[in-house]
Amino acid sequence: MKNKIILITGSTSGFGEAISLRLAKKGARIIAAGRRLNKLLKLQKKFGLDNILPLELDVRDQKKVFEAINSLKKEWSDIDILINNAGLAKGLNSSDDTKMEHWNEMVDTNCKGLMYVTRAVLPTMSKKNKGHIINIGSVAGTYPYFGGNIYGASKAFVHHFSLNLRADLADKNIRVTSLEPGAAETEFSIVRFDGDKDKAKKTYDGFEPIEAENIAEIVEFVINSPKNINLNRIEVMANNQTFAGFKFIKN
Repeated sequence: MKNKIILITGSTSGFGEAISLRLAKKGARIIAAGRRLNKLLKLQKKFGLDNILPLELDVRDQKKVFEAINSLKKEWSDIDILINNAGLAKGLNSSDDTKMEHWNEMVDTNCKGLMYVTRAVLPTMSKKNKGHIINIGSVAGTYPYFGGNIYGASKAFVHHFSLNLRADLADKNIRVTSLEPGAAETEFSIVRFDGDKDKAKKTYDGFEPIEAENIAEIVEFVINSPKNINLNRIEVMANNQTFAGFKFIKN
C-alpha cells in the first residue's frame, strides 16, 4: 500500500471519503477527486501535500476528466489503482412518475462518468502492464426494487462493464473488481431525496446499515489480495438486509 498512487472519485463524502482516509493512513498517495474542493483541501491538510492531491472534478464532464488526468504532474501521473466511487441515486418514484433530469443525472454520473475516468486512466496502466480498477456498484444492479429503475440499471452497467474490462485487460495484468454494497448510511439517501435529511434518516430506521468504514476496510482487503488472483465481484449487505421475495399483484 505504501506509496501506491490511488485515484479515488467521489472523495468528498461517504465511501470515497472513508476509503481515502483509510488508505492514506496506510501510506498510499491519494488523488482525491470530487466536486467540493473545500472538503478535498481538508483531506490534504490532514495528510500533507505529498500524500493527498485534491482534484476538483465533475466526472460527468468528459473534456475536463481527460484534461485533469492527462495534465497530472509526473510525480502523480503513474496511477497504480483507480477506485471509481462517484455515483448517486435520485428519487424513488415509479418509472411512470419520475423526473427525466433524475434519470439523466444518474446515467451521466454512474455510467458515463465511470467510463470517462476509466478510459482516461487506462493508457497509463496498460503501458506499465499493471494496475487495479475497483468499481463501486450496488446490490441494486442485481436485485430490483420499487423506485430503483434507472439507478438499478446504471449499477447493472457497472457490474457488467467491470466484467468486460476484465476480459479486455487480463493479458495486461490489470485486475478489475466490482464491489457491490447494499444499504449504507452515508449522504446517499440525502442526495436521493434532494437534501431532505428527515426522509433520508427514515430509510435506516429499525436496522443497522453498512457503514462507510466497512467498505473502506473491504477495499483495503481487495487491494492487498494475493496478486495471482482477481476478485471479480464482491456483494455486501448489512446483516439484517436480504434480497426481496417475489411480489404478486392480485385482483
